[in-house]
Amino acid sequence: MKDSKVVAPKVDLPSRNAPLWATATATVFGAGRLRPGPGSWGSGAAVALWWILSRFVPPAHQTIALIALSLLAVAIGIPAATRVSRASGLKDPQFVVIDEVAGQWIALLAAPVSWKTLLLGFILFRGFDIVKPPPVRQLERLPEGLGIVIDDVGAGLYALATLQALLHFGALSRSWW
Repeated sequence: MKDSKVVAPKVDLPSRNAPLWATATATVFGAGRLRPGPGSWGSGAAVALWWILSRFVPPAHQTIALIALSLLAVAIGIPAATRVSRASGLKDPQFVVIDEVAGQWIALLAAPVSWKTLLLGFILFRGFDIVKPPPVRQLERLPEGLGIVIDDVGAGLYALATLQALLHFGALSRSWW
């Protein structure tokens, strides 16, 4: 009897891997793979990156620069999060942290760059991102990358409002610390 080989027909299957640009963007160059708490690592990366970048931007232009960076993170983050979410088969993968970057930067808008504001902005954003007060929780229901990113934009807006109120009422003045 002759050995017969069974050869499967070649079929082009869709790739289960997201494109490199989407993975690098969605995980913020791997920060989302760090444990524990990948969201906190993503937020921390955003704070550190803004602290570094702010050194090269005159204070009068820092708010507009951070608005531009936040919009860029949202605009690139939504399609990147969509591609990575589809490839992983997960609705909101924990390792996707570009949404934390966008939300964290929104939280820091119009705040002076100092260790106090960066730390408080980080704490406020992480708190609102975890608790997800209404309507932030409902924003998660939006489809794919839009839902992944926009709920963090909402948490960032809550943190922004709180941080600005604290700054307005002098809560970060020397007498409080």
